[in-house]
Amino acid sequence: MTGSDRRGLPRLGRAALACSSAAGAGRDWGSAPYPAASRPRAGLEGAPGIVHLGLGNFHRAHQAVYTADALRHTDGPWGITGVSTTSGNRPRPVIEGMAAQDDLYTVLTLHRDGAVAAGVPGVHHKGLVADGQGADVVAAIGAATTRIVSLTVTEKGYTFGADGRLDLDDPIVRADLAGGTPRTALGLIARGLQQRLRTGAPPVTLLSCDNLMDNGRQLRSLLDEFIAALPVAEREDLQAYADASVSTPNSMVDRIAPATTDEHRDMVARAFGVRDTVPVPAEPYKLWVMQDDFRAGRPAWEKAGAVFTEDVAPYELMKLRLLNGAHSLLAYLGLLRGHRSIDRAVGDELLGGAVEFAMREEILPTVPEPAGMPGAAYVGELLDRFANPALGHRTAQVGSDGSLKIPVRWAGTLTESLAAGRVPRVLALGFAAYVRVFTADGAYDERSLGTVHDGARARLTALASRASGPDGKARLLLAEGGLLPQLVAQHAEFADAVAESARTLDAHGAEAALRAARI
Repeated sequence: MTGSDRRGLPRLGRAALACSSAAGAGRDWGSAPYPAASRPRAGLEGAPGIVHLGLGNFHRAHQAVYTADALRHTDGPWGITGVSTTSGNRPRPVIEGMAAQDDLYTVLTLHRDGAVAAGVPGVHHKGLVADGQGADVVAAIGAATTRIVSLTVTEKGYTFGADGRLDLDDPIVRADLAGGTPRTALGLIARGLQQRLRTGAPPVTLLSCDNLMDNGRQLRSLLDEFIAALPVAEREDLQAYADASVSTPNSMVDRIAPATTDEHRDMVARAFGVRDTVPVPAEPYKLWVMQDDFRAGRPAWEKAGAVFTEDVAPYELMKLRLLNGAHSLLAYLGLLRGHRSIDRAVGDELLGGAVEFAMREEILPTVPEPAGMPGAAYVGELLDRFANPALGHRTAQVGSDGSLKIPVRWAGTLTESLAAGRVPRVLALGFAAYVRVFTADGAYDERSLGTVHDGARARLTALASRASGPDGKARLLLAEGGLLPQLVAQHAEFADAVAESARTLDAHGAEAALRAARI
């Protein structure tokens, strides 16, 4: 499909690539001119070998790029069927935009010095939408040609409760268990595995690429719980098939890929004379660490720089606690300081200094260092990555779904620190800031900074309404909000630090609270 916009620019697609190759010559943004460095459609001969749930910016800037790079070294049946997991009547600009562009899109690698490199992974087949095409998604997962089912559905896509177990009270989970067309990621996978069982399809690998500790193990545990909750007639044979034919390796993924804006679309149009409605901005850094446990083969991802190891845990801890943990601190405290983006937040001398202190003094002592990744150097690298102004990563976006992110990002650090007799005061302030963002009217300028979304917002605000005063609300959400383990929630000294931070935020503002947190 070619098409054009009102400026006469051809829409990104195979024909437009051929035309823009010459047009792009000489426009060197730090790498080979776009799109000559790309090999769109690589590995797309025949049926796709990968079904990916979660067709967002991160997947398109990470796994898809690794797969395209791997296919430049070693051919294989590794095209990707991308599945949009957005629900309801929300617009689906990514899948609709890619469909109009021969399933192509541009990855813009944005360097801190302003240099930009561009490429087209070109590894996707026609996409699907889980809500409305669930039967087709199940068929794709169940196809004998599918060898890997990967996921980037965020923490909330795993439908677990506060205890980390499958949320059997969720009405959508219950509907998936009862039959019909599934809507949850676990339901889609389980029904796809049932099809594989019926047809005698070969083994398959389920590859979680989400920010969960031991994500492969967690995925397997939740899948087993889902199967155990099925009617008896379905349960036994499916569990036996899963035990014999399904692997769930752990993995760690790392690349910052913020939301796409009109500025990114204009970058492509100005430089290369093509219209791309769904480009992906991303930082230069990327890392992928996995266990090499793939039942039916995999792309040669190591050729693209992926790391394979038996023990992913140190890499996971390093990333989850330092990168993701610091990201959440910057988000909530950044909102209270009036910062729209992460680079502005980390560039705030007071806030950036407090977050660096938390990374080095509060978080790093709880993180084992993976081979070749010294913790102190990683902290410095992260601060530099956060400060990249070209990314424009919004604090409201990073702060959304905190009720699911906080247990993953902060709980381990807090548990280990308190057990060792240390009270992380900046993290205590971070928790108080999260509570303030969600419970205090006008805590931040929502109109200019954006809305922080959270599926637990109604529950948490209702709980907070039972208490009086900012410190009372913070104490109650710490004790009964289900956000942190009981050892943390019931720790008197930590609770006092949270309450003190909440009082200071309310009475004197974020500047005073940040100064007090490092005394």
